Amino acid sequence: MSRYGVEERAGPHSPEYRLFFKDAAGRYISPFHDIPIYADAGKNVFNMVVEVPRWTNAKMEISTKEPLNPIKQDVKKGKLRFVANVFPHKGYIWNYGAIPQTWEDPGHKDENTGCCGDNDPIDVCEIGSKVCSRGEVIQVKVLGMLALIDEGETDWKVIAINVEDPEADSYNDIEDVRRMKPGYLEATVDWFRRYKVPDGKPENQFAFNGEFKGKNFALDVIKSTHEHWKALITKKTDGGEINCTNLTVSDSPFCCSQDCAKATVDAAPPCKAASPIPPEVDKWFYYQKN
Repeated sequence: MSRYGVEERAGPHSPEYRLFFKDAAGRYISPFHDIPIYADAGKNVFNMVVEVPRWTNAKMEISTKEPLNPIKQDVKKGKLRFVANVFPHKGYIWNYGAIPQTWEDPGHKDENTGCCGDNDPIDVCEIGSKVCSRGEVIQVKVLGMLALIDEGETDWKVIAINVEDPEADSYNDIEDVRRMKPGYLEATVDWFRRYKVPDGKPENQFAFNGEFKGKNFALDVIKSTHEHWKALITKKTDGGEINCTNLTVSDSPFCCSQDCAKATVDAAPPCKAASPIPPEVDKWFYYQKN
């Protein structure tokens, strides 16, 4: 039985769509603040909240500025965001999501990249064989990371594998990915470099010349973002527009009651059928690599 559940409000692929989270007892929680960072701290196994299942295009994300931080579809310039298919990729090429209880502080300049954080939980690309579901909470082994510089901000991408993957025991560091899934890391750099080009933006840049860092480096960065989250949730850092409403962090001034959480969910529109995905989302974009 899953330790977490979800409740949909409004219809997928609509601006009003929200996916709220519940614990095993059916109580509403924030996936950003209430799901623990670790599934097993002793083994460095982390929880991961899946925002975007592999091969899908809708840019779903934890809504950091809303109470309870439900998953919603990102909107830019009044339009729902779908990532473009840049040949030969189709949608996201991993299960994509975030590690809870982490925060890339926009007021902290990273000593490795020289850029400040992107104001979000740390992102994860999960490379296992199962296509996960939106809102699924899985347990992952961290293997390494990539340092994307996205419009001047540090945007770490953790590479991880679901501990329940049949081959998980064979993966312990980033070189195992290179050996067991040849081409996958190169495809990952290519995906992040070019995914905004169809929107008229330049190619993204990377720290470390696009080289992946290994497991120990990644663990240190994740632990650092967890410390930044602790400062955020206890109001030792000004989070600006970030919504820190939570139900389980006892030393947080933002802790709220279950009645308050239920009122937030009840105020959202009722669940309904998904809106059709616009046909142009299936288009493939071809262009010369620089």
